[in-house]
Amino acid sequence: MKANACQLVLTTCPNRRAAQRIARTLVEERLAACVNIIPVAQSVYRWRGKIESASELLLIIKSPRRSYAKLEKRLRALHPYELPEVIAVPITSGYRPYLAWIANPDKP
Repeated sequence: MKANACQLVLTTCPNRRAAQRIARTLVEERLAACVNIIPVAQSVYRWRGKIESASELLLIIKSPRRSYAKLEKRLRALHPYELPEVIAVPITSGYRPYLAWIANPDKP
């Protein structure tokens, strides 16, 4: 498994319920091998001409890059935000057995 065949996809959620629903759905539908939910991320951003601040949960989604289009579409459908953060970062190196698991989590 080549490292660049895997990715991290980042998104934020307004509450634990939304984060858990998104995480479970993506794993159940095999769009992600694993989703970490980081409980406290303080975000400061500009929205509709105003500076906003919000406490959010950060989701770190580990998936094969080949799944990106389907993952993004599903994430947008599940997400409560009008404009959800969806950022994919290629994994350029990592422990090869772990990367192989991300690519095929049914075969550890």
